[in-house]
Parts: sequence; C-alpha cells; structure tokens
Amino acid sequence: MKHLLKLLDLSSDEIIGLLDFADDLKRRQNQGEKHELLKGKTLAMIFEKSSTRTRVSFETGMFQLGGHALCLLSSDLQISRGEPLCDTARVMSRYVDGIMIRTYGQKIAEDLAKYGSVPVINGLTDLAHPCQVLADLMTIREYKGKLEGLKLCYIGDGNNMANSLIVGGLKTGMTVSAACPPEYQPDPLILDFAKEYSDFTLTPDPKEAAKNADVLVTDVWSSMGQEKESSDRRKIFEGKYQINPDIMQISSGGAIVLHCLPAHRGEEITEDVFEAHADEIFTEAENRLHAQKAVLATLMRS
Repeated sequence: MKHLLKLLDLSSDEIIGLLDFADDLKRRQNQGEKHELLKGKTLAMIFEKSSTRTRVSFETGMFQLGGHALCLLSSDLQISRGEPLCDTARVMSRYVDGIMIRTYGQKIAEDLAKYGSVPVINGLTDLAHPCQVLADLMTIREYKGKLEGLKLCYIGDGNNMANSLIVGGLKTGMTVSAACPPEYQPDPLILDFAKEYSDFTLTPDPKEAAKNADVLVTDVWSSMGQEKESSDRRKIFEGKYQINPDIMQISSGGAIVLHCLPAHRGEEITEDVFEAHADEIFTEAENRLHAQKAVLATLMRS
C-alpha cells in the first residue's frame, strides 16, 4: 500500500488491517498513551473543496502522531495560476512526507500520486471518499462487533459515499444494498466491481433496500459543486430517498444509522431519526481521526 486513492485499490486484508490499527490507535489515545509514530514528519493538505471534519481530523491526527500538517488552499498555490499538477507534485515531494488532497476529479489525486514521490491520500473526490468509509466501517464494528454477515443499506444519491460504501462493504464481507434514483446511480466503475458479488443489490426502492438492514447510511441530495442542480434533484429525491421512521421499521431490530455530515435534517434524514442515532453519527465523525491516523502512520512511517 503506497497511497490511499480509492478503496478499490486495497485488498480486503489491507482494509481490515487499517481498521485494526485504527482501533489500537483509538485505544492508545483514550488511555493517554503517547503514539508519536510520525515525529518530524510533515503532511501537506491541499483543499479545493471546503472542509470541517477533513481538515480538523487530519491536522489533529498529525499533531497526535508527533508530526506537522500544512493547510494549503488551492487559491494559495501556483496550480490556481496554471502550474502543471505534475510540477506541483514533484516540488512538494521534495518538501513534505505526504500529501492529502480534497478535490473534485479523481484524476487529480491519481496524478499527484503518479508524478510525486511521497504517499498521497484522497481526502475526498467526486468518485471516492475512502477515509470516511474507513471511519464508517470502524464505527460499525464498534457497535455491531463485526462486519462480515451484516447488511449495509445506503439510501440516496449515487455519489462518492455510495461508491466507497459499496466497495468497502463488499470487500469486508457485508451484504450491501443501495437505493438510488435511476438518474443518479453509482459510478459505472463501481457497479462493474459489484457485479462480482452476489451480495449486492441496486434498486430505486428504498423500502426494498432497507429490508432487514443492520446499518442504514445516507448523504445529502446535492454535494459540493452540485448546488445549481439542487432544485432539480429535490424533485426526484424528496419524499422518497430519506431515512425516516418508516424505513427504520423495515430494517432489522437494532439497526444503526450513519451520516458523513453535514446533514440536512428533513431532507435525506428526519430530525427524529438523526437525534435518536446521534451517538452513532458523532462516533462515526470522531472515528475519522483514528482511521486517518492509521492511514497516515501506515503510509508515512519510515
């Protein structure tokens, strides 16, 4: 494992190994044990998309690991003025020990890894959100004690979260169902991968997808960069693609609910369901820190 660009690139054993490492780092943190595994190391964080959880969790994680993080907005860099990405990658590789990027196109992250000589971590692209889904899988294990054999249901836009949940769930032995409108299905690359698994279902019907689910996950109907589509999307999603009490009744008893945040209460999830499962959702948010520390330490330790 040289980079974390998308979960498709990782084996099942690599994913489970990261989760085990994240559990151990969380235990050490909670017990007050120092774990400065990246002392003297520097992470460059490039943001073309705004962030709350990604920036704070990566910056805090590097500090706890004994290293340092640099926050770089794309407008601060020469790439915003036309410098080729390949040149930026090669220059930054001379300065830092790792690069995290939160951007739009997956190719941008892939090219950073191609032309640079340090590990590159995908903090979010339009295709994939691997760090978030590692945190999700970590959270599911905390609450359910396992992953293999559980049913994971995603309801909503077939976006980067849907893509990464499908891959992460299937690779760790879960049954995965996704309820997405026909107009907004997961990426074809992901659906081609999922064809290899008999435990995957894609349907336009949330009730069908949620039946006997142990884990229910959703995300906003319009992601960053899709604001102009929000009114059109609302017409398709509203009243159907939502985690609500009816959906909870269809799921298995004791189902947990996850959301990568920020949440639009009353849209993809109702206020009452969100608050009833707030502990799970905010544990999920916390686990971004621990999962990403596992990724950082795995990639950046000498």
